[in-house]
Amino acid sequence: MSKHTLGIDLGVRAAHVATLCDERGEVVWSKRRFRNRHDELVAVVDQIGDCDQLTVVMEPTRNAWVPVAAHFMAMGAGVVLVPPERSADLRRYYAKHTKNDRLDSHVLARLPLLHPDGLNLIDSLGPADGLKRAVRRRVKLVEYQLASRQRLDSMLDLLGPGYAEALGGARYTKTALRILEDYGNPRKLRRLGVNRLTVLMRQVSGGQWSTDKATEVIAAAGEAIALWENDQLDFDELASDFASEVRVIRQVSDEITHLEGRIDVLYEKADPTGIVISTPGVGQILAGGILGRLGDAKRFANLAGVRSFSGMVPKVNQSGHTQTRPGITKAGDAGLRRDIWFAADQARHIDPQLAAKYQRLIVERRLHHYSAICHLATSLLTRIAACWRNDERYVIRDVDGRRITATEGRAIVKARYPIPPEIRNRTRISEQ
Repeated sequence: MSKHTLGIDLGVRAAHVATLCDERGEVVWSKRRFRNRHDELVAVVDQIGDCDQLTVVMEPTRNAWVPVAAHFMAMGAGVVLVPPERSADLRRYYAKHTKNDRLDSHVLARLPLLHPDGLNLIDSLGPADGLKRAVRRRVKLVEYQLASRQRLDSMLDLLGPGYAEALGGARYTKTALRILEDYGNPRKLRRLGVNRLTVLMRQVSGGQWSTDKATEVIAAAGEAIALWENDQLDFDELASDFASEVRVIRQVSDEITHLEGRIDVLYEKADPTGIVISTPGVGQILAGGILGRLGDAKRFANLAGVRSFSGMVPKVNQSGHTQTRPGITKAGDAGLRRDIWFAADQARHIDPQLAAKYQRLIVERRLHHYSAICHLATSLLTRIAACWRNDERYVIRDVDGRRITATEGRAIVKARYPIPPEIRNRTRISEQ
């Protein structure tokens, strides 16, 4: 069989629509409809014949693409996922110059002829990978928990500044959450009194909060009552909202804890030799996030491909004799960029080579802390990918190449590469 391309316009609830083109872009057949059912997928393959010379082109529509990709990859076909904006540009051209009412599958089937350099075969099924799903879900839950805490913080503004100060602001410890859940009404809290509140606080906080803190909280309740002495705020309704938000925070926290246990197990299966977690300052959850987002680094042609996948490469604008680099592309996986950024911020305190680079960027190039960490993150990601491709654990070395331990690295970084206070102050002033 000669080379063929199968363009599939995916439907989520509706049927998919497929068009088969030969290597010259001529349509062999079109408007073939099928769903994500085994018998229908088999029928499409039977109609095509040998899949060894077949390329399947789709847009990553929700998760509808995953079973289709899995089936065709098992049959020996290559599968390409096309960003929707890329096919949309060509679709607009066709819509202007043709009268065909159904262009999507035709456009996808002809993309290999029109843009061959921009189409890369996939070698993993993305959402079908348990670790990738787990780390992405954890990020969503953490974001939801943060939003819930911010809603709680916003509601506390109604009771005046004393409440947030007494309960610790947006951090909201277990003790603070217990008080807001059971005694969200300031009048009920004041009736409880200092002595009984002290007993509750000691019990929940393990002795960390005691009489002084109880006195401060009761005083804040008194200020809130005085603030709303005209009864314009319904304290009972506000207390119900406090309790509801606290229950949500607890439930999400329990789910995050359960999910982190899953991530631990899945990460150990994916990286039994502990290559990613050997990176200085990277723990189990962060290692799972990096590996879950990056996947198998051996699938990239080179390390430049790894950096490009992360989106942590500079944009290039060229016109005539001018060329500018207006920041990074941010075209890759946002979760990977976030996790590798946090990893780099931890690793610079342990790895002297990264610490030396950070000092140069801050002191000599006068970069902002966030920008400097972005530079380190690119270097760290390249190192992690190189370790993975060579099946080697991360080795911490001094700037002269001498192998050192993490403890030695911390001591070297602290002694040699401090950031002068006036430099730090300059950065803080520029933020204001």
